[in-house]
Amino acid sequence: MTPKQQYYENIAATLIKNLARRQMEGFYCRDKESAVRQALALMSPGASVAWGGSMTLLETGLMDAVKAGPYEVIDRDSAKTPEEQRALYGRVCCADFFLMSTNAITLDGELVNVDGRANRVAFLCFGPQEVIVLAGMNKLVADVPAGFDRAQNMAAPANTVRLNSKTPCALTGRCGDCYTPESICSQMLITRRSGVPGRIKVILIGEELGY
Repeated sequence: MTPKQQYYENIAATLIKNLARRQMEGFYCRDKESAVRQALALMSPGASVAWGGSMTLLETGLMDAVKAGPYEVIDRDSAKTPEEQRALYGRVCCADFFLMSTNAITLDGELVNVDGRANRVAFLCFGPQEVIVLAGMNKLVADVPAGFDRAQNMAAPANTVRLNSKTPCALTGRCGDCYTPESICSQMLITRRSGVPGRIKVILIGEELGY
């Protein structure tokens, strides 16, 4: 084990205790392959599964595993009309599991997220029976202000480039505090605890994943 891997394991153990204090269940996986196995072990066969946009979910291979698995997949990208999309979001709200990542997680166990349309953070707050959050250890920050700084000055610029959005941060790499139509920073959420004990499960991964 490298010193970095040992550091990740040590700090993950502390973080998992802090998550428990906030009524969230934490797990630590050394790599993305074991993280996928852990996520699948939490979901029962036949369960309905939806997800929010996330490079971490794609990079780990969890999305491919879910689509190939014994689950009722609710794919928000399958909608072809606004009416179909609205109906799909209704199904997502009642899903057994909602998968996502987080823009940042504090050492004290708070999740920090910034969203454009809230079609990710809304389901973190309410709706699906259980939420499974996958997060590389690169998402770890000291505190909430550092979390928002990471979300707006690291995650948002990378995502706007990926989405080909014409925002100031896509051009400069830094938040411009913009109000442009394509801004993806509309909703700012701090999850300080899970209102339902154990509803939110956080799988920490000892790799750098996502934005």
